[in-house]
Amino acid sequence: MIDVRLLTKNYGPYRAVDQISFSVKKGEVVGFLGPNGAGKTTTMKIITGFMAPTSGTASVAGFDVFENPIEVKRRIGYLPETPPVYGEMTVESYLRFVARLKGVERSRVSTLVERALERTELGPVRKRLIQNLSKGYRQRVGISQALVSEPEVLILDEPTVGLDPRQVAEVRDLIKELAGQHTVILSTHILPEVQATCQRIIIINKGKIVAEDSLETIGRRMQGTSRVHLRVSEGGEALVNKLRSLAGVRNVESRAPGVFEIETDGTKGVSQSLAAAVVSSGAGLLELREEALNLEDVFLKLTTSEESQQETEEKSPYEGAQS
Repeated sequence: MIDVRLLTKNYGPYRAVDQISFSVKKGEVVGFLGPNGAGKTTTMKIITGFMAPTSGTASVAGFDVFENPIEVKRRIGYLPETPPVYGEMTVESYLRFVARLKGVERSRVSTLVERALERTELGPVRKRLIQNLSKGYRQRVGISQALVSEPEVLILDEPTVGLDPRQVAEVRDLIKELAGQHTVILSTHILPEVQATCQRIIIINKGKIVAEDSLETIGRRMQGTSRVHLRVSEGGEALVNKLRSLAGVRNVESRAPGVFEIETDGTKGVSQSLAAAVVSSGAGLLELREEALNLEDVFLKLTTSEESQQETEEKSPYEGAQS
């Protein structure tokens, strides 16, 4: 349904998207994950035809985004990061306007507008001016306009921004209901959003795809891996070296004086070995707590490092505005 090949976008000397390739099957709900400034929004704008790439191709339902832009737009419902709403219009009149703009047959406009209002629970405010609505309701109007033409593909960029917890849960339920009926790309940096709604994830960092897999596969990869939180009264470099030398220990990081985060391979008995090593070294064991790794841990591993932290401090002015 969606096919992206070697997509690249430069803003002057800054490369926001760097030769990324991926595909999304019909009916899939895919999470497009990455930290702020990773290139998510730039990629979404290119796929929807709002922005031209520097190089590479993107197609939707077999139509090239730039050779057949009208055909692509007929098949896409797009919620950008800032909803494209007109404050001087009422909710209902705006949705009717969007439906006509998207080429919906006049005989179907009323039916589709009613359906979009119902799905996003906007019925009680349908006659109100959009400019008088709360931020959360304006976000729901944005989602409604993406749905109103019943497109084959939905591209949602941060769809729950500004919503309260109840509304967030409702939008997540809605996205899950759309699976199979629509192909959905959900662009976000909120991990619970992905876990609650998506079948597969694509993680992008600094314009490059760093991981692409199903949540089930990632879950299997994480099985047997664990993290140990360790707190001691006295701990120096000698203790760190001793802990790193233990069988089953993959990494030891110092979070604060006497506080360590230890990644293990989940081998039975690693925690006991850690405890014994601390006691035998005389460091004074105060706390040892084991917990399984989750999606947040994987995300942080793939998107953070000393190098990326340095680049964040030196971030291009194009990055925050465009990606």
